[in-house]
Amino acid sequence: MEKNSFASKSSSFNDRSGSSKKEKSTRLSKSSSFSVHVDRRLPRPPQRTRSSNDAVLIQAASDVKEIENGGEVEEVHHQPTLEELNEEIDGIIEKLSSMEDNSNLPGISWTVETFAKMVQVEIERYDSSESTLKFGQDVDQNNVLINSVSRLSKLSNLLSKFSSDENVKKLSSSLSLTTLVVQRAMTFMEEELRIILEDSTNPSRRSSAKPEATDSNEEGSEEDKYPMIGEESISNMRKIGSLMISAGYETECCQVYSVLRRNAFKEAMQREGFEKLSIDEVQKMQWESLEGHIGNWIKIVKYVANVLLPGEKKLCDSVFSNEHPSISDAMFSNLARSAVILFLNFAEAISLTKRSAERLFKVIDIYDTLTDLITALDKMCSKECANELRSELSSVRRRLGEAAVCIFCDLENSIKNDVARNLVPGGAVHPLTRYTMNYLWYACDFKDSLEQVFSLHHITGLNLEALEPRREHQDEEDNHNNKNQGPKQTPFAAELMTIMSLLDANLEAKSKLYKDPSLRYIFLMNNGRYILQKIKESAEIHDLVGNNFCRKRSSELRGYHKSYQRETWSRVLQCLNQEGLQVNNKVQKPVLKERFKAFNQMFDEIHKTQSAWVVSDEQLQSELRVSISAVMIPAYRSFLARFGQHFTHGRQREKYIKYQPEDIESTIEELFDGNQNLSMARRKN
Repeated sequence: MEKNSFASKSSSFNDRSGSSKKEKSTRLSKSSSFSVHVDRRLPRPPQRTRSSNDAVLIQAASDVKEIENGGEVEEVHHQPTLEELNEEIDGIIEKLSSMEDNSNLPGISWTVETFAKMVQVEIERYDSSESTLKFGQDVDQNNVLINSVSRLSKLSNLLSKFSSDENVKKLSSSLSLTTLVVQRAMTFMEEELRIILEDSTNPSRRSSAKPEATDSNEEGSEEDKYPMIGEESISNMRKIGSLMISAGYETECCQVYSVLRRNAFKEAMQREGFEKLSIDEVQKMQWESLEGHIGNWIKIVKYVANVLLPGEKKLCDSVFSNEHPSISDAMFSNLARSAVILFLNFAEAISLTKRSAERLFKVIDIYDTLTDLITALDKMCSKECANELRSELSSVRRRLGEAAVCIFCDLENSIKNDVARNLVPGGAVHPLTRYTMNYLWYACDFKDSLEQVFSLHHITGLNLEALEPRREHQDEEDNHNNKNQGPKQTPFAAELMTIMSLLDANLEAKSKLYKDPSLRYIFLMNNGRYILQKIKESAEIHDLVGNNFCRKRSSELRGYHKSYQRETWSRVLQCLNQEGLQVNNKVQKPVLKERFKAFNQMFDEIHKTQSAWVVSDEQLQSELRVSISAVMIPAYRSFLARFGQHFTHGRQREKYIKYQPEDIESTIEELFDGNQNLSMARRKN
């Protein structure tokens, strides 16, 4: 056979491999936008260019074709199939593996070279643009190719052990051919792996492709569906990955997988609305707009932690974990690092923004989201990777915690600085009371998180005492105090109690602005009752302040109530006192007239004034009216029954006896409505 006889028969292979491989390689290099953590020190497979290597492969293809067409290479009476040669190659591999020296090398050149040439032709059958045979269509045919390439790779490695011996130069051609065919096979396998991954990533390709049968239900959860790669494709990737890694092409395999899975991961995040923002962009953003971005960020992080990362972990394990668990861990860890870096930038930017009261709850939301992400990563990543990511996440989370503590403690300054001297009409609940208690009420929805951040980042008086030298007998004093006070307060509970004390002091100062002592006590009752109700409505606040605090509050309210009655109604009751009305058992009518006159005047004034006062809490309003009625009505009824008869019926009686007991009761029911005009209208009717 002439050496140039194969050139015309195999030119199509050179043209095809030269152009298509270049285009495919270019597409791969342009498809990555994430950084790829792959060791690039290992060499890439040689590029497919026209060279002496091509000549060897083309000659191999030509030789096999001539054999198939009835020609002869050496003395061949029967052309074996690839399956038959596999058995012979297994025997050769076994012999070469057991040999300790090369003194008894068998005559294997023809078998090895024929096998290599047939593998090369098999690859061409798949890779030809004119062929209808595609990788993945025929499982049995795929297994034949993969098993053959695997044998050839093992054979090439074994032959390389003997290649340096001068006595076995006869094997050099076999080694060169097997090495080149293995390289060609790896280039083909790398491209097939890329195609499978791209088809699974590209929705248009996936929808147009024939659907693969899966064991999962179509209506499965979102966690089950991602990353939407069928079992057949996963099986093919597993075979390709195992083949490339065992052949020494781990770097090439990992690079293709990493680049394309990172792209798929990024596209999935973008479909959920992920938007990468710089720290400068976040700090310049208006809070109303930033709130929306925070909500979207939290949603995406939860989606990544609960759907995307578990899906990628499952895929990595399915492709690599059976034979190469360390590679599976490394691939997933690199992907997780890339995602975490994107999330951390935004969270860190939030920790650096302006600190104001309304931002506390969003800061805590981000803090909790990072906590959940750390927990998820601990379960999925290797110990080394989990520790590394935990360190990065904890650093940002610590800054968020510090920001949350500063924002919450700034409530102290807000209360101290509220020194406005404007009175609240009618002694109603002060806006500062409403703001503070509602703020604490909402903050305690995040009680566990605030307890955590205060324990880590806040130094309270309790902490400072621990730094001071211990006094003599101080331990006994502490034990005695702890028995009396109950459980020791947490830093967050101590801060909350500090805020409550500051609010009490502020309200006490504001109450002194009222000139009427009765209205002062109504103001203190209104605000005290509002605070107590908010504590009772929130189990979290109640747990923090304790029962003793609530009992003390209730006792203070009763004290305000008694003080109000004393200031308002004691003078009215003096008018109904019987002392001084009789001299020598005879009623002094002028004095009696003055008593009724004074009573009417004082009662009218109280009604006119206090019907405009505000008690918005219905229970407190009812308690006040009932207590007033319980004192006034029996006293007035008794006084009227005893002394009313001394007035003759007619004008005189109507002039001095203005109210009947029923009128007293109905008038009291009009107090604290906060509407003077309405009350007066009721009175006239």
